[in-house]
Amino acid sequence: MTAKEIRKAYLEFFESKQHQIVNSAPIVVKNDPTLMFTNAGMNQFKDIFLGEAPARYPRVTDTQRCLRVSGKHNDLEEVGIDTYHHTMFEMLGNWSFGDYFKKEAIAWSWELLTKVYGIPEDQLYVSIFEGDEKEGLPRDEEAYELWKQFVPEDRIILGNKKDNFWEMGDTGPCGPCSEIHVDCRPELERKELSGKELVNADHPQVIEIWNNVFMQFNRLKDGSLQPLPAKHVDTGMGFERLVRVLQKKASNYDTDVFQPLIQFISAKCGITYGAAEKTDIAMRVMADHVRAISFVIADGQLPANNKAGYVIRRILRRAVRYAYTFLDLKDPFLNELVPVLAEQFKGVFDELYLQKEFVQKVVLEEEISFLRTLATGIHRFDNYTKKQGDFLMSENAIDLEKSFEDNWVYSILKDQMVISGAFAFELQDTYGFPIDLTELMAREKRWTVDMEEYQRALQEQKSRSRAATAIDTGDWITINEDPETEFVGYDLLEIETRILKYRQVTAKGKEQYQIVLKKTPFYGEGGGQVGDTGRLEDHSRMFSVDITDTKKENGVIVHYTDTLPEDLEGQFWAVVDEDKRQQTNNNHSATHLLHAALKQVLGDHVNQKGSLVNPDYLRFDFSHFARVTDQELAKIEHIVNKKVRENIPLQEQRMVAYDTAVNMGVTALFGEKYGDFVRVITFDDHYSKELCGGTHVQATGEIGYFKIMSESAVAAGVRRIEAITANKAEAFIIAQDQEISELKSLLKGNKDLPAAVTALIEENSKLKKDAEKVLIERAGNLKHELVHHMKTINGVNLIAVQVDLPHADAVKNLAYSLKEMVDNLLLVLTTVIDDKPGITVMVSENLVAEKGLNASAIVRELAKEIQGGGGGQPFYATAGGKNLAGLPAVIEKAAKLLI
Repeated sequence: MTAKEIRKAYLEFFESKQHQIVNSAPIVVKNDPTLMFTNAGMNQFKDIFLGEAPARYPRVTDTQRCLRVSGKHNDLEEVGIDTYHHTMFEMLGNWSFGDYFKKEAIAWSWELLTKVYGIPEDQLYVSIFEGDEKEGLPRDEEAYELWKQFVPEDRIILGNKKDNFWEMGDTGPCGPCSEIHVDCRPELERKELSGKELVNADHPQVIEIWNNVFMQFNRLKDGSLQPLPAKHVDTGMGFERLVRVLQKKASNYDTDVFQPLIQFISAKCGITYGAAEKTDIAMRVMADHVRAISFVIADGQLPANNKAGYVIRRILRRAVRYAYTFLDLKDPFLNELVPVLAEQFKGVFDELYLQKEFVQKVVLEEEISFLRTLATGIHRFDNYTKKQGDFLMSENAIDLEKSFEDNWVYSILKDQMVISGAFAFELQDTYGFPIDLTELMAREKRWTVDMEEYQRALQEQKSRSRAATAIDTGDWITINEDPETEFVGYDLLEIETRILKYRQVTAKGKEQYQIVLKKTPFYGEGGGQVGDTGRLEDHSRMFSVDITDTKKENGVIVHYTDTLPEDLEGQFWAVVDEDKRQQTNNNHSATHLLHAALKQVLGDHVNQKGSLVNPDYLRFDFSHFARVTDQELAKIEHIVNKKVRENIPLQEQRMVAYDTAVNMGVTALFGEKYGDFVRVITFDDHYSKELCGGTHVQATGEIGYFKIMSESAVAAGVRRIEAITANKAEAFIIAQDQEISELKSLLKGNKDLPAAVTALIEENSKLKKDAEKVLIERAGNLKHELVHHMKTINGVNLIAVQVDLPHADAVKNLAYSLKEMVDNLLLVLTTVIDDKPGITVMVSENLVAEKGLNASAIVRELAKEIQGGGGGQPFYATAGGKNLAGLPAVIEKAAKLLI
């Protein structure tokens, strides 16, 4: 069976068991502070497991793209080294939400594996939870008895909490699980040694293939377990491992999931896969990592220097480093794999296929950037080892003419040939140079890296980062038992409601509270739109607490407040800040008009890549590979304002079937998780029609006016427009008008401002040229004066004086003029320009070669007197500082340098 046939068989099997096939959620997680990436198939159903949302279907099945590179589930360092761990992988899953439980899950998993896929029964082992006395959890006897119907008891393994009690994270849904393992060893080996001893022992041919999790508990912050409102089944089968087993391969990478990528790499670098372990690992890393990178970018997360963006950048750089080091691919290449990958997943995850050009462009730009980083890092590394090596040999009185590679030299210095951990950390932190590459290059030169010092520096940085972002969240305290919540904010800005639950949160040392309401008009931050603010008034409306922010978490709207109401069980009025909401509506609706105008002016390739909508301005990121010209921006702005003047009424359609909406021609965003029913926002059927959950104006005329403030690059292939609307745009126009009036007044009422300003510029330019002539004459006279200050010390003609010149260029010209006039010159000029002290040093070339004088070293030494620093070339260097009083000491010190 091919990989596509295997995937299809799985989904069709569970469809025959009355499961609804659902789409994969995006790999980038939104609205869940505990996760950056989807790391398991159950992530998108977390709110159902917690009882915070109803299940649309009692049984579902899907294939979910997952990423495991951070947090509790982190497989990055194993990827490529072994044959079965991956960063991005597919997880085949089937779920029951309070419907069937262990009996059906176990029976169906056995039926699928043995009857549909035909895996021999004698190659399968199963494990069940052995219990945990400390937590008061009993052995899973029910699962044990059920498995005895299919598997001999000697093939049922008792697993500990680590292996057979599944938890999504430190908190959240969890429960005992039953794993299924496959022994893929040759028949002779299986006869000689039972596979039971090799289960969960990291044997490359005895691997876990499927995990049936029986969700029964919610792990609270204090570590205790709370029974879930209903029992659920959550299963996950690693697709890549399944394909390997069914295609009878020794490695996941030998299957048709990875071979198209690996063979493409092999052909490019001219190295056969299977020729050597190092090159095989490099090809596996590249094939795996390009999958993770591509799908995350396609889901809307660009490489960056923090959070999820940094994780992706790190994966990308790891792949480039392997290609550069082991496959001798010195030019950008990883991006060429994107079209190959996109074709593989066409019809499965079309998000990548539809954006393959964009994704390839982003990867290419990241490769170019990192290859420059590699060159910089290698240069700094080589300089470091050369400098340290020279120092060690001089300190140990070793002949510098001897080769540093000589064994006798190495035997003397090997204990001292250690690269500072602080330097290794600087290479990584400042220049993005991976520590494993630093170690590799060190080994090649027979050096070692002080990894203890490196780890200390790394942990100090992590501690600083955690301290800056640490959030301590308490468990929810229930006030009113009611799992159903309702958002009414599309129609109402205030409503009578009650508190369902609350919890305490500590962030950056500040205590806050989060509240969940039965009904709420507050919009929770999402889709780029900021959350509402407002207040929660008691029933008498005599007392209130401020709602400072509103966010969505696992489908629930959470309200932030610094204080709690006194009577938590009473009735309240939830009241939204109307002015802030209106200004936000203006900017949000304007992004829809802008999106449509961008497509109209630039082309249909334009897609939204991010946005920020708040009361003050809007920010819109979109895919486009060139700067938007001033003429294009003017046209875009004109189109948007034309639609504003048309006062187009909002057409809002709620609960539209997703497929129906797509057939209507709506614009859907990549990386967004859409349910079976969606909300469609339309401003003119033939202009703007988008899927959107945000709040909007009732008619475009409310926007008032739309003004673009800036256009810039965000990343490769991504541009950004920032704009303002309504009262902010009005204030901007008034300010502009006032500036123009002031200019006219200054220009004595001249109506032709461009002509008047042009005349001023031309006049200023002429005056500058006249001033330059005067300055040149002054400098010419000055150089002759300075020669009279010359002193000859040990064969060097020293001129060290303070000069009064208006700018650095004049000082530089003077220095070069003196160099032409005076042989064997060491020139030290001190200056005060814009109230800041400066030093200029010029050295004749023959003094650099014959006497070893170095202007850069001299200026750094002299700069200590003015509390500054600088540098330059051996014959010319400059420095600046803070201490004006130190300038006389610079002149005195210059003479002492030659004694």
